[in-house]
Amino acid sequence: MVNQMIFYLSMLNLDAIKEYILSFGVWAPIISFALMILQSIAAPLPAFLITFANAALFGWVNGAILSWVSAMAGAAICFVIGRFLGRDVVAKLTSKFALESIDGFFDKYGKHTILIARLLPFISFDLVSYAAGLTSMSFISFFIATGVGQLPATIVYSYVGGMLTGGAKVMMTGLLILFALSVLIYMLKKIYSDKNK
Repeated sequence: MVNQMIFYLSMLNLDAIKEYILSFGVWAPIISFALMILQSIAAPLPAFLITFANAALFGWVNGAILSWVSAMAGAAICFVIGRFLGRDVVAKLTSKFALESIDGFFDKYGKHTILIARLLPFISFDLVSYAAGLTSMSFISFFIATGVGQLPATIVYSYVGGMLTGGAKVMMTGLLILFALSVLIYMLKKIYSDKNK
């Protein structure tokens, strides 16, 4: 079943993921939850497709709640794996190169890293969670930053995912990425200014 889930996620096909989740009937929300956990552990599978699918299948409000709760659970599991199983296990689950690049991100931006990373759809959600587990950051700080940072993106993606189909969805995804980049630039400028002060 895990192999089947990975297969559907790796297709990067929203309609296929929706059909797969729906095929489980009343168990569909639990399967969606399991998919989000799986994509969190198995980097770098895309989470936003599951968020879009949840919005389309369960309505944008219920879909957003399901996506946010399952993403938080996945992030917590990745953090715990990083904290208790160590760097070698994390490197096997992700890649040594990816881990080194995210290390640099943590070194530069410290406590702001989690908030920035959660706003950007192209930064691996699970990689950040694993890396946070390898730092001295407390679980509570990590969990709060993840929850706050993930909530706006989850709400926006769920709302958009519930409305759009086809080419319009692709265009809106592009606009969301552009928006995320703008937020990143603003936050980096603010961090740079704070450090100079």
